Formats: sequence, C-alpha cells, structure tokens
Amino acid sequence: MYSVKINMPSEFKIYFEQPVPLETRNIKLLMGTVGLYFIFTKDLPIPYPFKPSRLLYIGMSERKMTGIGKRLINHHDGVHNVGLKNYRRNRPLNFTILNFEMIRQFWGLRVEDLESYFILDFVEKFGVFPICNNRTGSEIFQAKRQADFRIDWDYFN
Repeated sequence: MYSVKINMPSEFKIYFEQPVPLETRNIKLLMGTVGLYFIFTKDLPIPYPFKPSRLLYIGMSERKMTGIGKRLINHHDGVHNVGLKNYRRNRPLNFTILNFEMIRQFWGLRVEDLESYFILDFVEKFGVFPICNNRTGSEIFQAKRQADFRIDWDYFN
C-alpha cells in the first residue's frame, strides 16, 4: 500500500487581473460572483504614510445573492460610500476582483476573513486602511493563517 503526500507551497503569490473601468456594462457580468474586489483610481496616487497607492477600497461579497456585481453597482451609484462617490464624480475609477472559488483550496476560512487578511496586509505595507474603507483603530486578525499570501500591491502603483 502506497501513500502519496502532496506538499502545498507555504507561500502563494496573489496577482491581479487587468483593470476594468468601474462602469455598469463591466459590472453586470459579476452578478452572483463571491469574493473580493478592489476599487482604485486610474491615475491618482493616494499619499499613504509608508508609500503611495491608487487603491481606494477593498470590499467583498460573501453570498451569490449579493454578489460582487451588486456591490460594485452600489459603489458605482454612490450608495453607502460617499468617498467612492466623490472620487468617481471627479475621475475615472477601475476595479479588479479575486474570485473566492479560485482561492478556496488555499484558504479554509470564510471570505470575510480573507477580506480582513488583505486589509490588514495593506495596513502593514501602507500604514493605514485604504482611504475609502472607513475603518479606524486597529483590528486583530485572530484566526490562524492557513496560507501565507504575498500580495502584489505594486499593481496599484
């Protein structure tokens, strides 16, 4: 009797897809998609304490019923987030997504925990929360990391 053990890498690199303009026609295809989304300016770097980035917001959708498409439509229309509404009013915004199904095999926790992981990694690299995430103070990520992601934050430079 033989046993095969597959060694999964302990570090995973996360790269983002091509930027997509935050426009209704581009969002509709994402209805029902579960995962994370990232909204960023096309051309304006935000002067975060450690280094600049064009990233404005990290969000997530945990259910197909309220998928990424629905969340992005709300951001596009200015629902709930005045910062994103004002940025979009004055300059073009882009977005990219991370489909939770693509990462589920490396991440055994909820999508909400994955969002926290990304936000806290951003805080570590840039010094504060993304400007439109409306978070203050500090959060402690209590769950044991099940994967060590190396996130390509340079994508947003």
